[in-house]
Amino acid sequence: MSLVQSFLDHQDTLSEYMINALEDCRLLESSNIDHLSKTLESISLTDSLASSEDEDDLLTLLSASITNQQTCLDCLESISSPSNPISSLHAPLFNGTMLYSVSLAIFRHGWVSATRQRRILIERKLGRRPTSPGLVLYPGGDVVKVSQTVVVNSSGGGDFRTISEAVAAAPNNTDGSNGFFVIRAVAGIYNEYVNVTSSKKYLMMIGDGINNTIITGNRSVANNISTFDTATLTVTGQGFVGVNLTIRNTAGAANHQAVAVRSNADLSAFYRCSFEGYQDTLYPHSFRQFYRECDIYGTVDFIFGNAAVVLQNCNIFPRLPLQGQFNAVTAQGRTDINQNTGTSVQNCTITPAENLGSTRTYLGRPWKEYSRAVYMESFMDSLIHPAGWSVWSGDFALNTSY
Repeated sequence: MSLVQSFLDHQDTLSEYMINALEDCRLLESSNIDHLSKTLESISLTDSLASSEDEDDLLTLLSASITNQQTCLDCLESISSPSNPISSLHAPLFNGTMLYSVSLAIFRHGWVSATRQRRILIERKLGRRPTSPGLVLYPGGDVVKVSQTVVVNSSGGGDFRTISEAVAAAPNNTDGSNGFFVIRAVAGIYNEYVNVTSSKKYLMMIGDGINNTIITGNRSVANNISTFDTATLTVTGQGFVGVNLTIRNTAGAANHQAVAVRSNADLSAFYRCSFEGYQDTLYPHSFRQFYRECDIYGTVDFIFGNAAVVLQNCNIFPRLPLQGQFNAVTAQGRTDINQNTGTSVQNCTITPAENLGSTRTYLGRPWKEYSRAVYMESFMDSLIHPAGWSVWSGDFALNTSY
């Protein structure tokens, strides 16, 4: 991290893209320091963890740390410049990744017993995992505990005119025990970039329905920023819930990577939301995430990242890409065999968006070496190529992905 900062201290010699990439690395490395602190604190308290949930939490933190390292490396490797700092950052990044990888392997195979690992699966199957803090279900299952509600109305008449102002007003670092901070965004078009930072935990954002409450932006890699920074909505705060929203990136296919939503938020969920873009629409970057009854529109690799993510009862709409391109629904980014990450698509429907035509469309392709993606109990229209999956490049990851 100090090496990254040393480059940023001499910004006058760097390109705009290089500065943005280094700032991404600084943010990601800062997150990793926090992840490691939490991991060490938990391990130092006992010689054995109390539950499979505790173990899964630590596996998730270590897995996310490796993903952050890889994202920093990806940002820097995309720089085409003779003064690319990757030449001096590659070694420390590689060494750091190796240390995280060894830590994850030791924890997974040396601390977590085989019996306990099997119990994790059983508990999940039976639904016995405790409800996360702040999500208090009452009889009927229709009510959650709420600490405060604010209203956003772009036309006035609410507590705020922008969603970003409402997010800024949310309390910092709550544990969820008092309930969610709820932001009610009434119908309207919100042309803004919303960032729910890591300090804004257990925040619930509720709109007036798909195509009614719309958050829109148009950032893309054509703006001299990394894919990581293009999102219209960025979510890092644990326990985030989004309901009845449309989030768009309108940069268009010609501007290549352009994210609608990037989520690094653990225990986050989206319900009845629409994510609209072209290449790289939905970016479940890391941690544990759940999407139910959502609509997802895109072209190339439009559901990508390295979260432990489940998409359930969703509608997936491949769109018309640039001439000469093909569509790939998923591009999963698992880089370590011990990461507890992967993309699961269950009971979803894959049908063409308007004007797709005869574009080749695949279920996905392996973005990283240990890519892991599964479709189950889903309807796939005839648009899906008979081969099912596409290669990334040559025979890359064909023997290590799943």
